[in-house]
Amino acid sequence: MHAQVRSFLDDVAAQNRPGWETMPPSEGRALFASFTAVFGDGPELHRVEDRTIAEHVRVRSYWPSDADNLPVVVYFHGGGWVLGNLDTHDTLCRRLAREAGCVVVAVDYRLAPDAKFPAAFDDSYAATAYVSECADEFNIDPSRIVVAGDSAGGNLAAAVAIRAAELGSPGIQAQVLIYPVVEPNFETESYLAHAEGFGLSRKTMMWFWEQYLGGESDAANPYAVPSLATNLSKVPPAHVITAEYDVLLSEGEAYADRLQAAGVPTTIRPYDGMIHGFLHFAGVFDVGRQAVSELAEHLQQVFSE
Repeated sequence: MHAQVRSFLDDVAAQNRPGWETMPPSEGRALFASFTAVFGDGPELHRVEDRTIAEHVRVRSYWPSDADNLPVVVYFHGGGWVLGNLDTHDTLCRRLAREAGCVVVAVDYRLAPDAKFPAAFDDSYAATAYVSECADEFNIDPSRIVVAGDSAGGNLAAAVAIRAAELGSPGIQAQVLIYPVVEPNFETESYLAHAEGFGLSRKTMMWFWEQYLGGESDAANPYAVPSLATNLSKVPPAHVITAEYDVLLSEGEAYADRLQAAGVPTTIRPYDGMIHGFLHFAGVFDVGRQAVSELAEHLQQVFSE
């Protein structure tokens, strides 16, 4: 385990903070939003703008310059579909926009349990479709759209990619899945090995899924559980990022394997010694900052193809 991760986990243990599943969602959201030192500081950009699109979906758009026809990343934040907002992932989105030289449109989808599945998915798909259809409003190239997200946001990015492939619209060039949630299977090797003491716990993930899904029919829906998709052959190329000490490691690896087996060009970038959230927690993890830069390089390569 990386020394900075060990120190971080020791500090968390010393604080003896209760798990997310033990507090009301509103209290958890406020606490999560207060972790500004962990998130770090983002760079100044040419322009940052908040607005509402697709009737009710709030987004924050980041422009690294005033250049025309820039590529775009539509980004879905993590937080178990319960936590997180535009501010909690502002630093990450700023860094991606600056370092990848692309517009980033961050989506403030509706949160559970106030709005259960399919609310977050519907908002994410609607925002992606709007960005594609209204490219001129964002001054972006609609042929170079990437969907991306971390954790629960990775789930949403995968689900949007599946639906877009099924409908043939919007056109998505690639998907980036950062330690994604893809199925509520709590008996995987990584769930059992890293159930407690590594940040995100097995118990918390079980609670997140309970907040998100409304019933058994939702648990059988591939837009909620991407691993249930029966035909992945037409989804866009994928880049999957994983962390060694993450309860979600096994499912991220398994989903990448399924994509590859379906003939989808897929790269997987494992980060040894890291825990869930390390890219997002770049304020305390040097490897987190390095990983964002490496992701930006990957995006540049995708956009140049």
